[in-house]
Amino acid sequence: MKRGLFSIFVPAVIIFSVCITRGGQVQMLEKEDITVLFDANLIRAAEEVLEIYPEISSGLETSFGWDMGFSPTVMLTLDRGRYGIMANPLIVAFAEPANDLIVIDYLKMTQHPFNIRSTLKHELCHLLLHHHIKGSALPRWLDEGVSQWASDWIGNIIMDQKQSYLNRFAVRGKFLPLRSLKNSFPEEKVEMLLAYEQSKSFISYLIGRFGKDGILAVLNHMKNGENVNKAFLSALSIPLDDLEMEWRDWVRKRITWFTQLSNNLYEILFALMAIVCIYGFIRLMIKKRSMAEEERP
Repeated sequence: MKRGLFSIFVPAVIIFSVCITRGGQVQMLEKEDITVLFDANLIRAAEEVLEIYPEISSGLETSFGWDMGFSPTVMLTLDRGRYGIMANPLIVAFAEPANDLIVIDYLKMTQHPFNIRSTLKHELCHLLLHHHIKGSALPRWLDEGVSQWASDWIGNIIMDQKQSYLNRFAVRGKFLPLRSLKNSFPEEKVEMLLAYEQSKSFISYLIGRFGKDGILAVLNHMKNGENVNKAFLSALSIPLDDLEMEWRDWVRKRITWFTQLSNNLYEILFALMAIVCIYGFIRLMIKKRSMAEEERP
């Protein structure tokens, strides 16, 4: 990316400039600790990012007890086609830790339950985790689950808030093993959504059982170089595999008949409608046959 056509200084030590990328003109606002790139008509959103960033970054530092230690670049875009990595229509935003970069699809971000604050906080958490836990030590499920917790359980993917894939699969005893979610999530839609939901649920279970300090202890052990299995054992005195099995039991026990009914409501209604249609058809055929017999001499 080339900097410039021009730069000017404005109050609050904010730098404004115009960048030319392969996708077209992108504007920039920059402060000492953050850079915001944005499409021309997103100036207000870019200014909001600059305004709320200090509070969000300070809050994350307090929550984790870690310094931010990097200056992120946030890209606000209306053109998903400019970024092939955002080809998945369900993805609202993504973080690229290697470059301290956050890309936000502004149009999708404005859909409920997303907002600029929770989305920025979620993606900043990804960057913070990878800044302090180096290499490939941080499993994808832990990265995502913790980031959802840190952003008030708001993720970065569009999900049906009224439907739980986790409950649906848990009833049948089908879970995605955490070890299969170490490096990435599945590309197939249902399994991908299940992976996001499992990550959120597992971290929720851990926090409910061990408190916030428990999960932070795990992360600090990983920051100090321990792998995920050793970190869980050191921090919680229970092997990760055992915790996963106990979490699965916890999920299954929470599923009631009402939950199952709610999760399968559309299928049940469809089946009932089909039965009504078949019943109506049979009655119509009987009526026609009866009328035909009455008309015979």
